[in-house]
Amino acid sequence: MLDGQNKQRILVVTSVAAERDAVLQGLGADERFTVIVGGVGPAMAAAGTARALAESRYDLVICAGICGGFVGRAEVGSIAVASEIVCADLGAETPDGFCSVDELGFGSARVPVPGELAKQVERAMQSAGLPVGRGPILTLSTVTGTAETAQALADRMPEALAEAMEGYGVAVAAQAAGVPVLEIRTVSNAIGPRNKAAWRIKDALESLQKASAVLREVL
Repeated sequence: MLDGQNKQRILVVTSVAAERDAVLQGLGADERFTVIVGGVGPAMAAAGTARALAESRYDLVICAGICGGFVGRAEVGSIAVASEIVCADLGAETPDGFCSVDELGFGSARVPVPGELAKQVERAMQSAGLPVGRGPILTLSTVTGTAETAQALADRMPEALAEAMEGYGVAVAAQAAGVPVLEIRTVSNAIGPRNKAAWRIKDALESLQKASAVLREVL
């Protein structure tokens, strides 16, 4: 739990209004939290987060929303708590495969999260009876849509639980402002071929609401 919880200010960044509304329903009237729609994709998420951090002081930033989960790692309906936030497509394509920006020596595609705080959140959700896992959550500007791409990404990121489009943008803005960051996602679909008939967005939003109610208690 954050020290001096009654005085903490927490910024929650979602990508779309439906996610924002689910988070707000879970948080209730807790005035410590400010929930905004940052936009879709890492660039808009970074800009929205940076603007909010410039306008007000916050002690923690959380990227929250729904996501795709890797089969066998984060099943549909479950919650993913990031142990690390990774931009999985920031780098270069080479004849030998993908080369990350870290390997190229041009910065880092990885933003760390406060490890103990992420563990506390995971344990609290487990205690609430929610299906939850903790591991890297990937950010991609183009989400995965084929079995081949999904397998290649899973092989390259063997510990990753899920993918979405905003976490890294939120994280680098928070990092630049010197504010710790978490990412919490609920799984609406399996990563792989796009099959909208199998997506469970309503269920994922309901899970996001439940996860947000736990955040109110643990932070």
